Amino acid sequence: MLDRPKKYLLHIAQNYSFAILRPLQAAIRARGHEVKWFVYGSAVNLSYFEANEQRLPTVEAVIAYQPDAVFVPGNLVPDFFPGLKVQVFHGFDAGKFSDRKGHYAIRGLFDMYCTQGPNTTEKFQILADKHKHFSVAETGWSAIDSLYDYTPVEHDKPVILLCSTFSRKMTCAPHLFEQVKKLSATGRWQWLVQFHPKMDQETVALYKGIQSEHLTFVETDNVLPLLQKADVMVCDTSSVLIMFLLLGKPVVTFKNARPRDYLIDFDNPTELEQHIETALTQPQSLMAKIAQYQRETHPYQDGKSSERVLAAVDERLAGRHQPAKQKPLNLVRKFKMRKKLKHWKL
Repeated sequence: MLDRPKKYLLHIAQNYSFAILRPLQAAIRARGHEVKWFVYGSAVNLSYFEANEQRLPTVEAVIAYQPDAVFVPGNLVPDFFPGLKVQVFHGFDAGKFSDRKGHYAIRGLFDMYCTQGPNTTEKFQILADKHKHFSVAETGWSAIDSLYDYTPVEHDKPVILLCSTFSRKMTCAPHLFEQVKKLSATGRWQWLVQFHPKMDQETVALYKGIQSEHLTFVETDNVLPLLQKADVMVCDTSSVLIMFLLLGKPVVTFKNARPRDYLIDFDNPTELEQHIETALTQPQSLMAKIAQYQRETHPYQDGKSSERVLAAVDERLAGRHQPAKQKPLNLVRKFKMRKKLKHWKL
């Protein structure tokens, strides 16, 4: 095991990655190690960086930094970056895509996958046994280290959180707009609305246009406070609903791609009100199914998933759990990344 202070790189391509990687940053700093950031692409709002966070501006700076490990919540990482390439995921498996294209897609770029709970560990271990070029460690998800660290506050009226994915085929936002507009106007419930950053701007404008004392449109890089505040979530197939379930709270979904018995799923927008009413009563049978889902998906409620990630990386850096094979050549994918980053040095 390395006895010098380690260097870590946080690889970010979307604004939501800040909330995923900052708990890791805190754990790294608590250990007395060094951590820096690299922005891939143009989707990140650089103003979200805090004064004490250092960003490496170029590929050359990353190579000179020589990180021991690179933490990635996205699907891609440049092969020419130094260090162990660690996939920490940008969300849970919400069933949007097939295993081959979605959460379990193996792109041959990562040395290690830090899984979130038993149901994902099992699938990734099967894939590791098949491909033999990466290792798997069940650590929990760093993004929700602070999910359980709050004190519930009683509200004058129930708080309903509407979240939606940006996919035109899966989004609930345009379909539920008229119902949300009508229900929010009654003042019966307090509405919070938060969408994926890639949401269609026309849809965003619709919801911003109905803001009132009863409905607030929220733009943020950290959704956790919204999850903690709300009593019920209305959603579709966005993976954010899983974090809400992990708080033991009910989710009402519109045409979920993979409806399960721990969700209240419906396909007629006019039924929205009645399903929210049901969710607010927290039926015993539904809550029992949610509890079982919690145990299978992310049983860790101790806020120490980032520590487990670092411990797992320590083991790999110390030479344990080494894969039997090298990663595949991946020439086309590697060429595309080099072209995008304008880096041709070997």
